[in-house]
Amino acid sequence: MSEFTVTVFRFAFFVILWLFVFGVAGVLRRDIFGARRGPRKAKKNKAARGSSRQSAPAQNQQTQNQQAQPAPVPSRPAPRANPGSIRVTAGPMAGTSLILSGAPVTFGRAPDNTIVIDDDFASSHHARIIARNGAWVLEDLSSTNGTFVDGSRITAPFDLGIGTQITIGHTTLETQS
Repeated sequence: MSEFTVTVFRFAFFVILWLFVFGVAGVLRRDIFGARRGPRKAKKNKAARGSSRQSAPAQNQQTQNQQAQPAPVPSRPAPRANPGSIRVTAGPMAGTSLILSGAPVTFGRAPDNTIVIDDDFASSHHARIIARNGAWVLEDLSSTNGTFVDGSRITAPFDLGIGTQITIGHTTLETQS
């Protein structure tokens, strides 16, 4: 091979190596900090832009009217029946069941939890279920990866009902009657 060909191969290898390094750095960033979840820009329809133009004073008045109206208050769902037990439906402990008796139930990796979840995505003291005002309430204990109820991350105590699915890491639990 000529010296020129060897130099081209070295340069190509150098470029591919750096692309690999940047790819690994991107994967590590997403793994450590999570995927970006910024607001997506809505695509504007060209036909709608041309036909629905309003004058500036009309737009200002419309904006003021919208701001003057109070925001709708979300209604609380009707109280659900209290669960009597909790069952692990997915994960390493699938099939395990626990009767809710009045004592707090804790979840996490630490051995002093009621249900020990051996999972890298579970914190040592991840979540707990306590009795409050005659209902069972699930609380996230400031876990790193969060506690999910029916697919949504909870940020405040959540009243449990029968059939509620709780996900901690790769483990899914379900409340039962």
